[in-house]
Amino acid sequence: MARLFDMVGSDYWFQGERFQTRRGFFRAQAINKRWWIVDPDNQPFISLGICGIRMEGSPDPEGRMAYREATRRRYGDAKTWAKAQAKRMRRWGFNTVGSWSDPEMFSQGLAYTVMLYMCGMGEGRAAASQLWLHGDFPDVFAEAFCLGAQKAAAELCAPRRDDPWLLGYFLDNELDWNGWRRGTALLDYFLSQGNTAGKRAAVDLLRRRYADDVKALNRSWDVNLTRFNELLDSEGLEPGPQADRMALQADRDDFLRLAANTYFRVCKEAVQAADPNHMTLGVRFAGHADPIVVEECGKYNEIISFNNYSYEPPAERLEEIFKATLRPIMITEWSFKAMDSGLPNTKGAAIPVYTQEDRADGYERYVTQALGLPYVVGLHWFLYADQPPAGRQLDGENSNYGVVDEFDEPYFTLVERMRQVNGRASDIARAAPPLPGL
Repeated sequence: MARLFDMVGSDYWFQGERFQTRRGFFRAQAINKRWWIVDPDNQPFISLGICGIRMEGSPDPEGRMAYREATRRRYGDAKTWAKAQAKRMRRWGFNTVGSWSDPEMFSQGLAYTVMLYMCGMGEGRAAASQLWLHGDFPDVFAEAFCLGAQKAAAELCAPRRDDPWLLGYFLDNELDWNGWRRGTALLDYFLSQGNTAGKRAAVDLLRRRYADDVKALNRSWDVNLTRFNELLDSEGLEPGPQADRMALQADRDDFLRLAANTYFRVCKEAVQAADPNHMTLGVRFAGHADPIVVEECGKYNEIISFNNYSYEPPAERLEEIFKATLRPIMITEWSFKAMDSGLPNTKGAAIPVYTQEDRADGYERYVTQALGLPYVVGLHWFLYADQPPAGRQLDGENSNYGVVDEFDEPYFTLVERMRQVNGRASDIARAAPPLPGL
């Protein structure tokens, strides 16, 4: 990429405009009516990454790791493997190590990201990476969550505070804010718990909303409580058949906003205290992003991350997110999988295409359209290596997401097209229509 900035004294200039900037770390900045990431050398940067660059790959249900066996035979050790993968990535035009990648990849001269899994704080680190998968949600009102977030930040962020290669931190992945996995709204979920800090926060919110008038609550929910504190000993609050659905939705929305604000505030404060130099990149919303949560996310994160597996970028939804936050967006999971790979492709997001040529066409179409939106500043492909044919141990996914197969052989049709498209990425981004008001 040609250098767009010229340093003059203590300021930086871009196309005739002067900016006073923090130097030395990645940041997000609106320049000439388009959002960019700006790198530590003060050059505009579009983050083109791949998720899950791991020497071990994914174990199948029996614990077999074909990719690990192949890479150990080929490279011998993790350092040699990481150096080879970084060389490949640069050749293919990628500049960022995406989420869930081996730490060996963090010192290869590429930007990198770190997943914090704040959702598991206060629940035990062993379960942290899988809470999202089952729709569980942390008790963000509990002291344990706050202390756990501080501990995670001290362990994972503080040692990296001076690293210029760190792009930023993902707080979590695909949390169930609105019940899409869990089946219940967050308010109902917290009310169904034991006498927890979160349940007390939910009861206090209802008490405030109904001005301490339990009869008003009874009318809205079509229930028969004698006092609010009954809820603390109950197994939940089940609306009756005559409940006022609009009132219920307003109650649920109010609690969702309170929980989201608390989550993002606690997480951001913990990260900022440990590492004031790097961005937080949101929570990788899963396809749908509730407007209330999006608004709260935008108050505390420099970039909004969004996962999507559609045929084309969801332009209308992305615009809604941008308008709600006025923050740039990274698409942090997206992919195409092909039936000519020989993999089942029966579990995992995205509808399969037929061939690797179709995957390559999909890559070109998706990147071109996404970077034509002036607030999209990066795309991270899912995944580096294919999933096992028998399904990965975590959840059974068995798809051709990889840029390499289980034997570490690249899909040449795909990676050659990636190289071509990635080489044009900055030009595509610069040609995006200008954002009004910036």
